[in-house]
Amino acid sequence: MFENLAWAMGAPPPSGQAAGAPDMFMSFLPLIVIFAIFYLLLIRPQQKKAKEHREMLGNIKKGDKVITTGGLYGLVESVGDNTVMLKISENVKVKLGKTFIATVRINQEED
Repeated sequence: MFENLAWAMGAPPPSGQAAGAPDMFMSFLPLIVIFAIFYLLLIRPQQKKAKEHREMLGNIKKGDKVITTGGLYGLVESVGDNTVMLKISENVKVKLGKTFIATVRINQEED
């Protein structure tokens, strides 16, 4: 008597592959949504900022005023493939890697 009752209360067994496919998709849906949010809010803006920085480094020329990642303000004396010679004071020049230039100063009044 109780065996029939237990079978009646249970869910019907899935019949074939079609019944399990929507359930599998619904279980992965939160992971897909989380990845999409991470891509839109973190990965894509970071790639865009890195691309802008590479373009800025490619456009550096002699005479630009720059700020390094270490906080040095300097004037570009010469530009090589991977290095830049900065004049940070009278008779003081520093050679550093291009990737260590944080930004080109637009406001030329800060000296």
